[in-house]
Amino acid sequence: MEKKPVIGVLPLYDAKKNSYWMLPQYLEALEGCGAIALVLPPRMEAADRAQALSICDGLLFPGGQDIEPALYGQERTADCAPSAERRDELEFPLFLEAFARDMPMLGICRGVQLFNAALGGTLCQHLPQAVDHDMTAPYDRVFHTVALWPDTPLVRCLGCEALGVNSYHHQAIAALAPALSVMATAPDGVIEAVYAPGKTFVWGIQWHPEYFWQGAQRAVFQTFVESCRAVRGNGVRA
Repeated sequence: MEKKPVIGVLPLYDAKKNSYWMLPQYLEALEGCGAIALVLPPRMEAADRAQALSICDGLLFPGGQDIEPALYGQERTADCAPSAERRDELEFPLFLEAFARDMPMLGICRGVQLFNAALGGTLCQHLPQAVDHDMTAPYDRVFHTVALWPDTPLVRCLGCEALGVNSYHHQAIAALAPALSVMATAPDGVIEAVYAPGKTFVWGIQWHPEYFWQGAQRAVFQTFVESCRAVRGNGVRA
């Protein structure tokens, strides 16, 4: 029997409870598309990161707290929410090491912002309200639409040029990192999805497709899982 790809999921952090946790939708989406979802430890030294990357075939970076503005060369504004230093310290080096190894990675919400910041881009610390991007629960409903850019991996994956999405964020990409290209935008111009050309699979999505994985957006997770499966099949893990 062919072994399933193992996808490391970065843990969420609750500062009030000083606890690490995970939303089930991320895990269910990966498992439902044929992967083993492995929640990674919250702290790792360099040697631990290397060993974790040798175990995993891909990584998923979920949503969460704002990224520390100093990490993308800005001073904190009054509208910037509290950061999670523990997550920043874990995720930035892990992403860069995995990026150098050409490991498949999917970043969602905070994840796409982290990809951009780690690769030299900047973030808007608080969005104007031209289109409201910060919905309330329930999150498994359409809140606004995005335009999928032609000739990009996402439009080929989903087979459409426009998509209804949910939206739960107050920050977004400002200056795009040189290593990334746009795949989707909101009606107000906010960048909603990016990818890294030349990499096997490095996609960042600003909305939360994990709430729609059993329907129209399942293909996002299926394509990610298949990219991770190919890594395992090719034996390219370091």
